[in-house]
Amino acid sequence: MTYALVGVAGFLVSGDVPFAGQEGEPLIVFDVNGLHNIVHLLIGVVLIVASRRTASARAANLAIGGTYLLLGLLGPFLNDTAVDVLGLNGADHLLHLVSGAALAGVALLADKDARSRV
Repeated sequence: MTYALVGVAGFLVSGDVPFAGQEGEPLIVFDVNGLHNIVHLLIGVVLIVASRRTASARAANLAIGGTYLLLGLLGPFLNDTAVDVLGLNGADHLLHLVSGAALAGVALLADKDARSRV
């Protein structure tokens, strides 16, 4: 739910920047643009829909968490390149690492909990 709300909030501040690109408007300390907001909305929807079943929630958390961890590690190398279409900044990279660790951790702990009940 948080990711979806952040996506909506991002649209309130990102109207003055291109839809996709290295530029972003600050949402607190995180730079966002239209594409960045849509990504957050989609991630929020995927996590909400996946939450209906333990297996799908675990898979979604692990996939999104792993992707966020990778983005957090690679993000600083993407800044100011043509690949940076989400308008990322240093705060985004740190948040991606923390979010990725939390999401992947929840998935791995849920998996461990499910196996201990068998």
